[in-house]
Amino acid sequence: MKRSTLKIIHPFAGGIALLTILTFWITTLWSKIDGNPEFILNVKTGILYGMVILIPAMITVGASGFKMGGKSTYPLIVSKKRRMPIIGINGVFILLPCAVSLHWMASSSNFSHAYYFIQWIEIIAGALNITLLSLSMRDGLKLTKKI
Repeated sequence: MKRSTLKIIHPFAGGIALLTILTFWITTLWSKIDGNPEFILNVKTGILYGMVILIPAMITVGASGFKMGGKSTYPLIVSKKRRMPIIGINGVFILLPCAVSLHWMASSSNFSHAYYFIQWIEIIAGALNITLLSLSMRDGLKLTKKI
């Protein structure tokens, strides 16, 4: 794929990924505060359906970023490259299993201590990915001299 195409696809996919995770995170907190089991189930169902958007966006932003960064040793690019595996591991091994478990528990009205423990793990892991994606976006803007 051409570098000029990657320069368009990469920030677009990153923005979609960040906005999707922010939406998941905000609606999760909102449902937690609201406490309505039906609303919680709707949020948890929406998050699972939202994976259809998030997973391809994350794959695209990761692949395009690594392709554009190549073997660069430029500090901002190195920082971005170091963050992406953490974001991916956090998403695949913590956030996705949490989303599936919480949906399953909410669909059976199982709002036990385990549910709330997993919910806090999801909130913290989500905040980590929001932070890391935001830092990468900031560095990307610096690289393109837009900030």
